Amino acid sequence: MRPPFRVEHIGSFLRPERLIQAARERKAGRISDAEVKRLQDECVREIVTFQDAIGLPSITDGEFRRRSWSAGFIDAVEGFGLRDGTLSFRNETSVIGIASSPYARAPLKRKQRIVADDYKFLKSVVRNGVPKVTMAAPDVMHYFLGPKSFETSVYPDREAYFEALTRIYREEIAELAEEGCTYLQLDDTALPCNCDAHAREDVKARGEDADELTERYIRLTNECLSGKPKEMTVAVHLCRGNLKGAWMAEGGYEPIAEKLFNQLDASIYCLEYDTERAGDFAPLRFLPKGKRVILGLVSTKTPVLESKDELKRKIEAAAKHAPLEQLGIGPQCGFSSGGGSGQAVTQDDTRRKLELVMEVARDVWG
Repeated sequence: MRPPFRVEHIGSFLRPERLIQAARERKAGRISDAEVKRLQDECVREIVTFQDAIGLPSITDGEFRRRSWSAGFIDAVEGFGLRDGTLSFRNETSVIGIASSPYARAPLKRKQRIVADDYKFLKSVVRNGVPKVTMAAPDVMHYFLGPKSFETSVYPDREAYFEALTRIYREEIAELAEEGCTYLQLDDTALPCNCDAHAREDVKARGEDADELTERYIRLTNECLSGKPKEMTVAVHLCRGNLKGAWMAEGGYEPIAEKLFNQLDASIYCLEYDTERAGDFAPLRFLPKGKRVILGLVSTKTPVLESKDELKRKIEAAAKHAPLEQLGIGPQCGFSSGGGSGQAVTQDDTRRKLELVMEVARDVWG
């Protein structure tokens, strides 16, 4: 099997309680790194078996070895600090909190492999399906802070900062290729948040142009991917934030769609489409031949199981703008929503939702 597939999932799964407890014990100095790694290996084997039992074509390690979806990158790179950005997480009734974002407070340098070791172990335990590795997209390291995403005493301007990021991504992707990786997913919260009207105003207020950022971010990603082998498929997951059911932004893909689909060097786009906040399907008209969109119609923000008929109706509506054979279906985001307590869904909910996705895909595409 080779991607693209009709069914896709974003990568993260609920962390087992014993793994969460082990992280706390390690922080307190009560257990060793070796014991934590043993537990991680054990839990990764279990989540691989879980995915295989459902029949998923792509298999991840659940992102069990990182603190959060982007922490795998930040923790592996020397020189980052954290600052509060301007976007906040919110739900239907209140603001949940400000999202912290990385900034370069010192020269950036990989102090360890970011995801290549994770992939190496994953590949060794996958028996069916294609091992997929996920990593934060490079523009995430800039968008939420803009000019404050680097100290000018470290990098004199944005281009110097982007050059440092590009070098790190190229190094990591080269090592992934050496490990035999054929499926890489970049998780991007920057481009979809750049569709939000309020966020675009924030960008303007800090002296930047939202449309120029879209173009530059696409070039940045392409520069990071420029050395990848031909056989490595790249997917991009676009997300407006997912923290225990809360989100950061809203707005359809229209401001970025034409450049996203036609200029970004990716062949698969996993797009959030589980609520009206993601807009309509009209931007899919820009999808060129040879690329695929995975419609993220099933929500990981709620345990409520979607209607199979309603999902089919939405796929039919999307097919009015892009050919049905270029579409697929999946959840809108990963199933781990910040770790620890307060998860939006359980492991049983996860299974039911993924089984639903598989059933719909069989009904629609055969």
